[in-house]
Amino acid sequence: MQWRKLAVLALLIGSRSVAEDFISEFEYGQMLYQNPRGVSCVPCHGDNGEGAIIARYGSKKEPKVLRGPDIRQVTEKDLRKALEKGPGVMPRYFLTDEEIRALFTYIKEAQRRALEEPEE
Repeated sequence: MQWRKLAVLALLIGSRSVAEDFISEFEYGQMLYQNPRGVSCVPCHGDNGEGAIIARYGSKKEPKVLRGPDIRQVTEKDLRKALEKGPGVMPRYFLTDEEIRALFTYIKEAQRRALEEPEE
C-alpha cells in the first residue's frame, strides 16, 4: 500500500514539472495578445503591436480617426499601468502579474524576431 502512495506522489511531482514547461512564456503571451479575456489586442494594436485604426468618425469635412497606439517600445511598467487603469478607450482586462509579464515578453520577443527576419 505504501508503494502506491509513493507512486502517486511521484506521478504528481513529475506531471507538475512537465506541465510547467508545456507552454513557453512567449507562447502564453501570444495567446493572451490574441485573445485576453475574450477581447483581442490585435484590433487596436495591430498584429505586431504597431497600432491600428480602431474607428473613423466625424464628417467628410472634418474626418477623425481613433487609433490604437504603437506598443512595440512600451516598458513593462507602462504596459502594466495601461492594463490596470485603462487610459482612454483602453479596456481593463484584470490580468494577473503573470499574464502581464507574459504579454510584455511576447511583445518584446515578437519585435526582436521581426527585426531579425530577412527582408524579401
